[in-house]
Parts: sequence; C-alpha cells; structure tokens
Amino acid sequence: MKTILIVGIGAGNPEHLTVQAINALNRADVLFVPDKGTSKADLADLRREIIGRYVTNPASRTVTYAVPKRDAANPDYGAGVLDWHARLAGTFEALLADVPEHGATAFLVWGDPGLYDSTIRIVAQLRGTFAVEIIPGITSIQALTAAHGIALNRIGEPVHITTGRKLDQVRDDTVVMLDGQTAFMEADSELEIFWGAYLGTPDEITIAGRLGEVRERIVETRKAARDLHGWIMDTYLLRKRD
Repeated sequence: MKTILIVGIGAGNPEHLTVQAINALNRADVLFVPDKGTSKADLADLRREIIGRYVTNPASRTVTYAVPKRDAANPDYGAGVLDWHARLAGTFEALLADVPEHGATAFLVWGDPGLYDSTIRIVAQLRGTFAVEIIPGITSIQALTAAHGIALNRIGEPVHITTGRKLDQVRDDTVVMLDGQTAFMEADSELEIFWGAYLGTPDEITIAGRLGEVRERIVETRKAARDLHGWIMDTYLLRKRD
C-alpha cells in the first residue's frame, strides 16, 4: 500500500517546519511541488528551498505538477470549487501512479492541512487504497499574532474564523482569511484591525490600528505588494476596541 503524507510547511518561513514535518519529508520517495505559474513562482521556490534545506534522503526525488485554474467566473462558488477539486484529484491520481508500491509520497501544504486547505478533501476522492498521514503546520493565524505581539483570544472569550466572503458581521474576535474582496472596508470603522501579508517571510508587512484610520492604507499597501510580487496572501484579526 502506498502512503500519502500531507505535510503542513507553515506560513512562509522555512523555519516554521516542525521536526515531525522534516522527518515526514525524509520518509517520502517522491515530493510533489505544485506549480501555479510564473506569477506565483515564489510559492514553488519556497517549497524547493525547504526540500533543499531539510531533505537528506538521497533516494527521494522532487516532481513538479501544474495546478489547474479554478473557474472564478462560475456564479456558483461551491460548484466551481468542487469541479476544481475533481480535476485536481485526476492530477493526483496520475502523479501517484509513478510512486512505487509500498512507497511514500509527500504533498507540501502551505500553513496547516486542516485550515482552509483542500488537499485532505482531494486525496479522499482518489480511487484505490492509500494510507494517509496528516502532519500539522504553523498557520498564518499564528504567524499573524506573533508578528503583532498579541494573543489571539481575550480572557474567557471565543474566536471566530471565517473568509472574506462570509464577513457579514464581526462577532467576538474574528480572524479573516482568503479575503480577495477586502471585505473589511465595509466593517465598523471603530473596530481594531491587525493585518499582515507574507507572514513569516522576508517580505512580511503588518499594519494595525483603528479600522477607520488604517483601512485605506491597508488597501493601498496590499495593491502595491500584489503588483510587486504578482500574488499576495494576507490575514487579519478584527476585534472591538477595549
């Protein structure tokens, strides 16, 4: 039986890798690196840097694969994502055919495989029998709070995690991920925001303050950073000011 290792590699800093993650990568016969095109070449390069730094298994090899694009124009977001996952599952099956029987392969997943990443769901669609192991990683949320020097939750209070698409209201301390629409622009201006992009990397940017005072600066900073790098990953925390 083949083993699939889904390895969380952290939010962008190669030093985010845990010892468990390093050991898992060294168990793999094949290491899969996704290629999302030239505009996101940095993401593939970071994975290669991690492999070059930590993988000492001389028998392992790295295979790069093209990631199909999701149809962002599909008005049914859920259906568009499911279609994208089905195409990725087909890609994964073709990749796994090249893995030796009783061998192991590793998918290097940004952040943590259990938080706003679909590799686990896609692997569950694969035909055949595989052993699957999940290795957790540092999330952008942890990197965000570390960068700002704050605790994620306040004493005795809950935390809500959502996406920009679902930011209809802020309840408790609300973490927002995957916000390409800058949904915070419509939020209460009296809220406090802790925003960060490229967290954990040399390009890390952070801005914090009363939302009404800093949101325009965040939008301008975000646009300039995206124009410079060709991509952006940002996360933020919204909370009522004490």
